Amino acid sequence: MALVISAKQKLKGFGGKENMENNKLRDEILELLWSMREKGSKSYAALIEGIQESEASDVLRKMEKAGMVAIHNDNVELTDKGEARSRDLTRRHRLAERLFHDVLDVGMQESEETACEVEHFLSPSVTDSVCSFLGHPPTCPHGKPIPRGDCCLKYKNEVKPLVVQLKEFDVGGKGRIVFIVPSENSRLERLASMGIVPGSVIRLKQKRPSFVLEIDETTLAVDSLIAEEIYVKGQK
Repeated sequence: MALVISAKQKLKGFGGKENMENNKLRDEILELLWSMREKGSKSYAALIEGIQESEASDVLRKMEKAGMVAIHNDNVELTDKGEARSRDLTRRHRLAERLFHDVLDVGMQESEETACEVEHFLSPSVTDSVCSFLGHPPTCPHGKPIPRGDCCLKYKNEVKPLVVQLKEFDVGGKGRIVFIVPSENSRLERLASMGIVPGSVIRLKQKRPSFVLEIDETTLAVDSLIAEEIYVKGQK
């Protein structure tokens, strides 16, 4: 008689479900460590408080034994091994947020929640394809930096980018401003006062000697430096 064991039974019988949950918690810890470090924090107590899982301390100790983190008093440091995984997870998560929010028009909260699920399963090649498709965005919808990948460093697009810098947009094309990455904070306020904000629908009238945009019934001119900071998704 053939013995058939379902995936769920295998997980239950061999502790797979518990391992999967621990791996997911491990990844959440690594991702939070990356975010905390961006804010200048390495606090063990803050990490535990941020995770809010009873198993967090045990998983952290296992991660220390596995060489992913180093714990010194109240500080938690990423090792080279942990750094690589943490960077990869953060990149996947923030790219997924861009995909759901900018391309699929999913709300910010749902984009965040969905990104938390898919970040564990995206392969490196799929991640690079998503990045290329989005035009190598420098930030997530929350404004946090997206770690660069090989596809960004080599400037290779194996698929046509969906989101491009305004300077790469076709004259006569109509598009929606997806995000702006200003080199100066004051510039963002100045652009906003002109109606150049994420969500605005524009038509590019010309590129030289300056970039001329049409927003609603208003025509505006910006220089090439600003055009490099505005990212646009084409519309029909």
